[in-house]
Amino acid sequence: MTETPTVIVVDDDPLIREALGGLIRSVGVHAKTLASVSEFLDEGRPDGPTCLVLDVRLPGRSGLDLQRELTTSNIKIPIIFITAHADIPMSVQAMKEGAIEFLTKPFRDQDLLDAIQLGLARDRAWLENEKAIAVLRARFETLTSREREVMAIVVTGRLNKQIAADIGVSEITVKVHRGNVMRKMRASSLPALARMADKLNLARQ
Repeated sequence: MTETPTVIVVDDDPLIREALGGLIRSVGVHAKTLASVSEFLDEGRPDGPTCLVLDVRLPGRSGLDLQRELTTSNIKIPIIFITAHADIPMSVQAMKEGAIEFLTKPFRDQDLLDAIQLGLARDRAWLENEKAIAVLRARFETLTSREREVMAIVVTGRLNKQIAADIGVSEITVKVHRGNVMRKMRASSLPALARMADKLNLARQ
């Protein structure tokens, strides 16, 4: 993952935005500072590893509103909440929804930087996984419908003769399809193919 990581700070206080932006840049990470949820939604998510430092209380839509909106839209981005108002039920809810950290102002610079590193590491891993799944999907698209059917059964551990009986073809035909599946999916072994099927959620179909 070679893209430059970005930390987006959303806080309506310009002094806090400036201070946090400077802190983040001081450790060699690109920082983008915004004043509202609307500005963030207009900007969109950067391509590379990203982490969001989000004030809970903002004019208009709150930080918690944005967290819910991102979850509903299935947009994955690690969130670190910051707030001047310690509120245990609010922090519990934010963490339940997947927030990395909930920091009460004033907080230690190192606590924020540690949370940011954790958030960027998680997002980097998620992006790499998504890229790997996209490659697998592209390979899966090259399979014929019969090869996809054979793949879904092969990974359950059934033997060729059992698969032949399941789908009403000869055992030699199953062997041919199975060989094509292994070659097109670039699977070195049955366990490797099973892991690919799991990533593609074939077992759930």
